[in-house]
Amino acid sequence: MNAPVTRRNAVLGITAAATLLAAPSILRAQSASRVVVVGGGFGGAACARALKRADAKLQVTLIEPNRTFISCPFSNEVIAGLREMNVQQFGYDKLAAEGISIVPQAATSIDTQKCSVTTTDGAAFGYDRLVLSPGIDFHFEALPGYDDAASEKMPHAWKAGAQTLLLRRQLEAMADGGTVAIAIPANPSRCPPAPYERASLIAHYLKANKPRSKVLLLDAKDTYSQQRLFEKAWKELYGDMIERIGLSQGGRVTSVDPATRTIITEFGNYTPDVANVIPPQRAGRIADVAGATDATGWCPIDPITFESKLVKNVHVIGDACLGGGIPKSASAASAQGRACAAAIVALLAGHTPQAPRLTGVCYNVVAPGYGFSLVGNYQPKGEIFAEVEGGATSPVDASRELRAREAAEAERWFETITADTFG
Repeated sequence: MNAPVTRRNAVLGITAAATLLAAPSILRAQSASRVVVVGGGFGGAACARALKRADAKLQVTLIEPNRTFISCPFSNEVIAGLREMNVQQFGYDKLAAEGISIVPQAATSIDTQKCSVTTTDGAAFGYDRLVLSPGIDFHFEALPGYDDAASEKMPHAWKAGAQTLLLRRQLEAMADGGTVAIAIPANPSRCPPAPYERASLIAHYLKANKPRSKVLLLDAKDTYSQQRLFEKAWKELYGDMIERIGLSQGGRVTSVDPATRTIITEFGNYTPDVANVIPPQRAGRIADVAGATDATGWCPIDPITFESKLVKNVHVIGDACLGGGIPKSASAASAQGRACAAAIVALLAGHTPQAPRLTGVCYNVVAPGYGFSLVGNYQPKGEIFAEVEGGATSPVDASRELRAREAAEAERWFETITADTFG
């Protein structure tokens, strides 16, 4: 995968070939089928919209406690002061206008025998098919000392919103000459390249405002996605401002002490001026409640239908599922949402769903006007998704002109995927 990425027809990075198939119309004489979607992020909102567009007779309900969705993609630019939070925020009015019922409550319990979801206010919603798109929660037990209270001192900023702004304020308050440490967990985790993009953009901020400072990466991995591209960009743009300690050098964080802002690793302790601690992750809590998670904390699925292998008539998409080779990213979640919708439409009509082909794209912007990307294609293979031919990654030795084009393409991708998902 070494062809230049100039954004061919896959510029959206959200295509799912299954959704291009003619979905059969659902014509139930008795009553319209009911599909409930829990979680209104890129996966859930895309799925709800695709379901309703496939057949207007479907009763589609989207349960999401937040009236405004805040996007994680491009939130690293907010941290670095290159973007304001308001452009990361999206509502659900356009989905409601298409006939999707929006329930601004949290799902608190799921009765998989009675096929019913109960929300915070006690309301119950019956379903014929349930889609869970709960994103991630943090596996606090895997990182002693870290919890919600600790995140107020050592922010994770891995769920966009208040934490994003907290980390930004801490950077702004840090004196020149300080150290920003980023604790990076092992995979699987949400958007694996994002910590390295974050390090890049923080370095950009520091270079412009606090040039005697440095960024320290404490990494639970030895290798990571697009590593050569990041390392080349760091050397070119930031010199020795970014230091990374990988797993074999003792970079895995084993615990933290928020009272002293200390990060403990296997080979030593660090007390940075700003500590960005990204904890280990697992599927969002409601997946546990539904009985859809296994011992890994994630949700095993049938890769053709996205139906849970553990719970009947429940489908899981996005970051929460065990997707094999497909990454946990916004574009992958969006593609899964559309493919899952096509599968559900087929199942409700009594047809056999066709195997999807998903395309996911990951953009990384490491400085204004400097970006690169990775495109992957994925198909079911056995019980998981496997990467297949046709993908591409940015060349390591690309010109700055190409890097600038890819940074611009990243902006267009963001505008397109958010418009396609939220209207």
